Amino acid sequence: TMFARLALCSRLPSRTRQSNVCSVSIRAFSQVKFSPPRPHGKSFAHRSELKQAKRIVVKLGSAVVTRDECGLALGRLASIVEQVAMLQNEGREMMIVTSGAVAFGKQRLRHEILLSQSVRQALHSGQNQLKEMSVPVLEARACAAAGQSGLMALYEAMFTQYSTCTAQILVTNLDFHDEQKRRNLNSTLHELLRMNIVPIINTNDAVVPPPVPNSDLQGVNVISIKDNDSLAARLAVEMKADLLIALSDVEGLYDSPPGTDDAKLIDIFYPGDQQSITYGTKSRVGIGGMEAKVKAALWALQGGTSVVIANGTHPKVTGHVITDIVEGKKVGTFFSEVKPAGPSVEQQTEMARHAGRTLASLLPEQREEIICHLAELLTEKKDEILSANRKDMEMATASGRFSQALINRLSLSTAKLNSLAIGLRQLAVSSRDSVGRVLRRTRVANNLELEQITVPIGVLLVIFESRPDCLPQVSALAIASGNALLLKGGKEASNTNKILHQLTQEALSIHGVSDAIQLVSTREEVEDLCRLDKMIDLIIPRGSSQLVRNIQRAAKGVPVLGHSEGVCHVYIDSDASIDKAIDVVRDSKCDYPAACNAMETLLIHRDLLRTPIFDQIIDMLRNEQVKIHAGPRFASYLTFSPSEVKSLRTEYGDLECCIEVVDSLQEAVDHIHKYGSSHTDVIVTENEDTAEQFLQQVDSACVFWNSSSRFADGYRFGLGAEVGISTARIHARGPVGLEGLLTTKWVLRGEGHTVADFSEQGSMKYLHENIPESEHLNIDYS
Repeated sequence: TMFARLALCSRLPSRTRQSNVCSVSIRAFSQVKFSPPRPHGKSFAHRSELKQAKRIVVKLGSAVVTRDECGLALGRLASIVEQVAMLQNEGREMMIVTSGAVAFGKQRLRHEILLSQSVRQALHSGQNQLKEMSVPVLEARACAAAGQSGLMALYEAMFTQYSTCTAQILVTNLDFHDEQKRRNLNSTLHELLRMNIVPIINTNDAVVPPPVPNSDLQGVNVISIKDNDSLAARLAVEMKADLLIALSDVEGLYDSPPGTDDAKLIDIFYPGDQQSITYGTKSRVGIGGMEAKVKAALWALQGGTSVVIANGTHPKVTGHVITDIVEGKKVGTFFSEVKPAGPSVEQQTEMARHAGRTLASLLPEQREEIICHLAELLTEKKDEILSANRKDMEMATASGRFSQALINRLSLSTAKLNSLAIGLRQLAVSSRDSVGRVLRRTRVANNLELEQITVPIGVLLVIFESRPDCLPQVSALAIASGNALLLKGGKEASNTNKILHQLTQEALSIHGVSDAIQLVSTREEVEDLCRLDKMIDLIIPRGSSQLVRNIQRAAKGVPVLGHSEGVCHVYIDSDASIDKAIDVVRDSKCDYPAACNAMETLLIHRDLLRTPIFDQIIDMLRNEQVKIHAGPRFASYLTFSPSEVKSLRTEYGDLECCIEVVDSLQEAVDHIHKYGSSHTDVIVTENEDTAEQFLQQVDSACVFWNSSSRFADGYRFGLGAEVGISTARIHARGPVGLEGLLTTKWVLRGEGHTVADFSEQGSMKYLHENIPESEHLNIDYS
C-alpha cells in the first residue's frame, strides 16, 4: 500500500514505467554543458561555479529522512528523489548517503512486537480485553538490520518513477582503511556511475564497530566513519566528487545556536572561522550534530570537494533545495577556501543600515552639504569618470553582447555630468524639509497631541543595468531622504560605477557616514539579493522589463517599486496640429529611443489617413531611420504595408515603433488600457474638450497633452533626480523622487494619559482638532 501511494508523491508527469528497476536509462547529456574536467584537489571558490559540478554526493541526515523518531518522511524523500533524478538525467553523476535504516527498522519492529503481544494477550485472557502493553527497548543494530532492506526498497520504488536505477552499498570503517577493500569499493562505485546508476550508500549499522579513538578527521587520508557526516565526507573525497550537499534540519551554519537571540546564518564559511562559532545541541535524531557536520565539511574541503550544508526539511524549499544549490543560488552555508577581500553583502547591508540611521539624524543642512559636495566632485573629477567610462564602453563594444541602445545608455559625457550636477544641486535645496517634516498635527484631547511626520524607509536596494548616471542620482536621493542604500550595478559598467561610488563615499565622509551607501561588487546574483527580506525594506529595479519582472518574481518578501515595461503611446487626434504632431512624435521616438519614456506605439485617428499630416509623419520617421511596424488595422488599409507587428505590447527600445489606426478618442483610450503599461501616454490635439477627456480617462502614471513623452523624468519634473518611474498604484507613482523615498510615523505627546481615561466611566473626552500651521512647534524630528 505504501509503495502504491509513492507513485502519487511525484510532482512530475508520470513516465513510462520499466519492469526492470536496474535497466539503464539514457541521459540527456546535451542539456547541461560542463567545463573540461578540472584537476581534483581544488574546490570551487564561488557559489556560481557550482553549476559546473558534475559528480555530486547528497547526504540525507536522520532528521531529513525521518518524520519523527520512528517513521519515514515520505513526502520529503519523494521531493529529494525527484531532484536527484532530474540532475542525474541532466548528465551529472549522483550519489546518495542516507540515514533512516534504524528509524525504519524501529517502526517495523515496534509494530511486530505490539502485534505479537496483542495476539498472546488475547489468547491468554480468552477475551478481547487487552491490558496495557509495554514495548522493550530496541537495540539499534537490530533495528538497522530490520530496516535497511525496507529503506532500500523504498528508494528503488521512488527512483523507478523517473526510470532511474539504484544500487545499495553498505560500508564500515574497514572498507576505507583496508587498502584492498578501499580499491574494491572505489571500483564498484565508478562502475555504477559509468552505468548511470545512482549508488545509495549507508553505514552497515547492523555490524558497524565503534569508531577508532583519536583517528577522527585527522589528515586527508584518515577519517573515522562514526556517522553519515563523516561517511559522506570520506566518500566524496575518495570519489573525487565536485560537491557534497549535506541536508539537515537547520538552514545551515549559524554563528550561535539557531533560535537564540542574534543568531545569524553564515552564508560562506572559511577554514579558520570555526573558533567564532558556538555550537548548540545536536538534532532530535541521529548521532551527529552541527559540530560533526562542520568538521566533516572542512575535511572534505581540504580534500578538494566543495560543501554546502542546508535545510532538507522545510516544506517550502525541500522540493528545490538541491537543484537551487547546484544552480548556485544562495541556499544554506557554502564552504570555501577563498576568502574575499571585502565584506559580504550581508555585512555591507548591516553597515549601510547602521550608518543610514546616523545619516537620517543629521541636520538638513548637513545632508544638503553632502549632496552639493557630490555635485562638485562630478564636475571636478570628470576626466577620471569619463576615462573609466571609456573602458566600459570599449569592453561592451568588443564583447558584441550589447545592442547599440544599451551601449548608448552606458555612455557618459561632459554634458551628462554637468546635467547631473545641476540636478543634484536642485535636489539639495528641496531636501531641506524632507526628513522630520510634519504632515499633520492633531489635538486628540487636552494636553495630548498627535503628529504624523516623514521618516526614511530604511534600507533601499537599487539594481540597475547599463546606466551608471543613475548611481549618483539614486545616491543623492538616498542622502536627501536619510535612507541607507545598497547598489547593484551591471558588470558592463563596473569601472564607471566604482569611481562614482568612491566619489559618493568621499562626499558622505565629510559628516562621517560613508558606509551609508554600499556598492555590491561580489558575485551576488540578483535573485539572492532579493531574498534578503529581513535586511532590505524596498527594492527599486532600474533596467530592462525582463530585469524588473525577474525581480518582482524573486522578491517575495520585499516590496518592489518600478515598472515592468515602458510601452508609451502617442495618439494623433483628428484635430491635431501638423507641426505639433511632427515635433512631438519625433522627440518622443527619436530623442533617446532606448529610454523607457520613448514612444513605442503611434496611434492615428482614421480620418488622418491619406492626409498631409499622415504623409509628413511617415516621411519624418523614415528620414529619422525609424523602422515601422504595422498594427493589424493599419495593415488592413494598405496594399503594401510594413511588416505586421507581432505584439502590440512591444517595447522596442530602439529606432522602431508600431503604427495603429483607431476610429475615435474612446478607441484610443481603450487601446492604451489594453496594450499599454501605465507608464506615459500622450495626446496631440487642438480640441481642448478632447484633450481633457483623454487626460481624465487614461489611467497611466503620466498623461500629457501636446507634449513629448520624454518629459516623464524626475529632473524635468523638478524633482532634481529620480530613482525610477513607478506604475504601481500604491505609495509613489510616476517619476519617483525624494517624496517617494519617505514614509511616515506617528508621534504622540501626553502627560500620563491612558485609554481608560476616555472610557464611558472616564474623565476625558476625545477632541480630534487639527492644530493650525501657525501653532506648529519648530522642532527637529530627525
